[in-house]
Amino acid sequence: MAKIADLKVATDDQLSTQLGELKREQFNLRFQAATNQLEKPSRVREVRRTIAQIKTLQTERSRSAAK
Repeated sequence: MAKIADLKVATDDQLSTQLGELKREQFNLRFQAATNQLEKPSRVREVRRTIAQIKTLQTERSRSAAK
């Protein structure tokens, strides 16, 4: 799981790329959960939280750029 400090120093392009990868992973984890094949159930929560952190950072950056 990425630390928030690591996410803050990442560029917008890096955040977008990481967001895409995490969404793909979340999709795969949902399928694994539906078929009872999850090896690490806590990973679902980690991915969801990291996605939220990235989206929050992107929103903060876009708002500060608009000012």
